[in-house]
Amino acid sequence: MLLLGGILVVSVAGLFLWRYFSSYESTDDAQVDAHLHPVSARISGYVIRVNVADNEYVQQGTVLVEIDPKDYEVAVEQARADLANAEATAQSLQIDVPITSTNTSSQLQSTAADIENTLAGIAAAEKQFAAANAQLEEARANDVKTQTDLLRYKMLVDKEEVARQIYDTAVAAARSSTAAVTAARDNAEAAQKAVEQARSRLVSAEASHRAAQTAPKQVAATRAKALSAQAAVEQKRAALEQAELNLHYTKIVAPVNGSVTKRVVVGMNVAPGQQLLTVVPLEEVWITANFKETQLRSVSPGQRVEFYVDSNNRFYKGRVDSIAGATGPLFSLFPPENATGNYVKIVQRVPVKIVIDPGQNSDLQLRPGVNVVPKVYIR
Repeated sequence: MLLLGGILVVSVAGLFLWRYFSSYESTDDAQVDAHLHPVSARISGYVIRVNVADNEYVQQGTVLVEIDPKDYEVAVEQARADLANAEATAQSLQIDVPITSTNTSSQLQSTAADIENTLAGIAAAEKQFAAANAQLEEARANDVKTQTDLLRYKMLVDKEEVARQIYDTAVAAARSSTAAVTAARDNAEAAQKAVEQARSRLVSAEASHRAAQTAPKQVAATRAKALSAQAAVEQKRAALEQAELNLHYTKIVAPVNGSVTKRVVVGMNVAPGQQLLTVVPLEEVWITANFKETQLRSVSPGQRVEFYVDSNNRFYKGRVDSIAGATGPLFSLFPPENATGNYVKIVQRVPVKIVIDPGQNSDLQLRPGVNVVPKVYIR
């Protein structure tokens, strides 16, 4: 009877133990994990101040390192001056556009009017030249008559058939007609020169008019210069923004809340991209547990997890967040190649991400890299 009772007790205890040990999956290949945030310089310069100590906890936006800003302040002032100069140039050229348009339009109208006036002047000069030629012909005809009369009176006076006074009058008339011919010839030559001058003025007016006809091209050129100046303004404005950004980059701030590990000291000359510190976000840690592939048959996202941390001898609670899409070795630098003749089957491990329940890590005792032992409850 006692033997039967002992067997019953052992059987019940075994059943409870089997139910307990089969209710979870556990592994000792698990660590606290986190995204480490490297903090690097975005500009080159001389470090004048480091505001944090090793392992100090900082808030997001805290100024960690300061680079000497003097060169970048000068660059900002230079960029502002260049922008002001470009804006003034653009404004001046914008004003020139309507002025050039008005001037060239007025010039075109003026040269057209000059051509019309010159043509009218040529017509008037030609008429005057024709009248002068007619007067010259008339004076020559009168001169021929008076010279003939003078010869006739000369013959009569020599025969004393007319009075000496009549002959003297004929001599005076002949001299007057000769003078009239000379004057008419001079007037005709002057009228001819006036015609030639008027025609030369026409050539000059037509050349000015052709030059004025380039007005649309001049206006287009002025507008192109104005557009180019406006583009230069945008270029200078972008240069100013870049200079202000570079000045802003002289203060290197924490990207997230976390513990700082520094590699920088005062006096260093840093280059763009050079890592200066690392911020460990202790509020955003999780557990990466590498379970054997045979343990994942009943593991699924959302299941309850309890894990023990060696570093502080505490238990924490969490849940399964996700299961990796491949085994760990496939993410290594040299993944295994199983297509060989000496292949030996090895049980693979698959990373499982476990997130920590809210409030479990309020004291920020979990440090990335420390070992934990999780239990995923599958029942």
